[in-house]
Amino acid sequence: MEDKYEELDEETLFIVSQTFKALGDPTRIKILHLLFNQEYSVNDIAETLKLRQSTVSHQLRFLKNLRLVKNRREGTTIYYSHDDEHVMTVLNQTIQHALHT
Repeated sequence: MEDKYEELDEETLFIVSQTFKALGDPTRIKILHLLFNQEYSVNDIAETLKLRQSTVSHQLRFLKNLRLVKNRREGTTIYYSHDDEHVMTVLNQTIQHALHT
């Protein structure tokens, strides 16, 4: 039986490595976990997670650039939510794995 191996192109390798980099940071994991079921504003994220607003904004920018979160504006408030079910599934399964001791 012969398996067909397809080498990954540089862009795909970069995106995959950046996604794992995103999931390798505790603050970003907290933010993504919070956004799993509900959207939040930057202020709500900062308050809920006890983080500085500037920290949250910085991490959201990183996650948005990777298309892991998206936002919508309502008046002057911007709400964030997750933007990739696949990554959220990986994150949730990894959390469940960590909790299964």
